[in-house]
Amino acid sequence: MVTLFWLVISYFLGAIPFGLVISKTCCGIDPREQGSGNIGATNVNRLCGSKYGALTLVLDILKGFVPVWLAGMFSDSAFFLSLTAFAAVCGHMFSVFLNGKGGKGVATWVGAFAAISFSGTVLCGVAFLLALYVYNYVSLASMIMVAAMPLVLLFQGLFGVVPVAVALVVLVFWKHWGNIQRLRAGEENPWKKCGPAA
Repeated sequence: MVTLFWLVISYFLGAIPFGLVISKTCCGIDPREQGSGNIGATNVNRLCGSKYGALTLVLDILKGFVPVWLAGMFSDSAFFLSLTAFAAVCGHMFSVFLNGKGGKGVATWVGAFAAISFSGTVLCGVAFLLALYVYNYVSLASMIMVAAMPLVLLFQGLFGVVPVAVALVVLVFWKHWGNIQRLRAGEENPWKKCGPAA
């Protein structure tokens, strides 16, 4: 019963579409209808500017971090915490407030896993920054970061978290399928370009 409670709380927190709320309230823009059509921080940054993009990023990270961190006060089970993280990320990806639609879940993923393994998330963040520096694509850097997490968790001995981490790799890649197609076709917008978001 406690597990179900935290999964529901995590899902609903994750489902709050901060990017949409911020874009509509502060910029009068619906990010679902412009740029990449995504409600995440990258698209908000490109459409509304870095200030609102950063605010979206912070809030999306927090909605992953907070429920997992709170759940950790009641249980030290790595698998339970990973399920809580999964629920938060799925909330962002498949929001009940957006009729089952949502963002790509990367920022929420960062927050959720930071609550489980801060050092592991930092390592994956370094992988993201290196990939962004080398390739200049947020989408590609994000996928590399998420894909690195299962390996980092194995190295850290957090075996109970690995199955969910792998499942989220699959989901994040699936959510980025359009980006993957554009990357293969050489049509993906680079980070430094002030056009539609990746």
